[in-house]
Amino acid sequence: MTGIKTTGEKKLMFFSGRAHPELAEEVAHQLGVGVVPTKAFDFANGEIYVRYQESARGADCFLIQSHTAPINKWIMEQLIMIDALKRASARSITVIVPFYGYARQDKKHRGREPISARLIADLMKTAGADRILTVDLHTDQIQGFFDGPVDHLFALPLLADYVGSKVDSSKLTVVSPDAGRVRVADRWCDRLGAPLAIVHKRRDKDVANQVTVHEVVGEVRGRVCVLVDDMIDTGGTICAAADALFSHGAEDVIVTATHGVLSGPAADRLKNSKVSEFVFTNTLPTPGELELDKITVLSIAPTIASAVREVFEDGSVTSLFDEQ
Repeated sequence: MTGIKTTGEKKLMFFSGRAHPELAEEVAHQLGVGVVPTKAFDFANGEIYVRYQESARGADCFLIQSHTAPINKWIMEQLIMIDALKRASARSITVIVPFYGYARQDKKHRGREPISARLIADLMKTAGADRILTVDLHTDQIQGFFDGPVDHLFALPLLADYVGSKVDSSKLTVVSPDAGRVRVADRWCDRLGAPLAIVHKRRDKDVANQVTVHEVVGEVRGRVCVLVDDMIDTGGTICAAADALFSHGAEDVIVTATHGVLSGPAADRLKNSKVSEFVFTNTLPTPGELELDKITVLSIAPTIASAVREVFEDGSVTSLFDEQ
């Protein structure tokens, strides 16, 4: 006989960076595990130090870090944590990225531009990640940037069921804020049994976050419109789209987005908007100044925890969304 046989069982270990510890604790609670104690701090010059307080040898390790502001710091911390797990002899490393940084830079619009979303995937792979688990990528093609399995989770069931519980479907119209989100809006229509409308817009390619809304395609007069998007950053696009809907006779507007980036002037725009409710998930922490009555935050933790459990038990992540 050659070799050695072992009877050891698989071991799941759950790790978190410092970007969004509240979400990490929620996911860990759903899984029935604790977050592995980790010593992490910044040196005086800004360099990041990480050391795990427990052995990860032979374990299936899941590392969660959402790319919130300051985004470059938290991406770098995640890469360092992946490297630490690789050198600690982890059996496998699954990187959980609820919000994938640089996802909007997924292609070249003009010459001499980077494809930064691909760069992030390459960095994770080089650091030692075996698998990526993420929520509502800006475009599906980003899955192909990573040389390994990518589990793409969707917040649509969570968000759509919430809206459906509040608004009579006979009065509801699902609205895509631009042509690029029509496919997602179609899925909302199927789930809620509501008609579709589209806001046509044009961006200024030389000025970031500048949008001109042209017209609304579809019937919105006297309807409760739900605007669906993957993220809201400065709020310019979505608030302009909402204004266009109101100008076309919409009775009310509800805005839903998976990722509430909410940077720069977003706070003032959301406060001053006529939109009755903004609904986000907690893939990113909500800034304190935006704790408004009109903002609702739903937890994505159960969805992430279910996917982690399927990955660990060699199950099917796709089965979680088969009803779509």
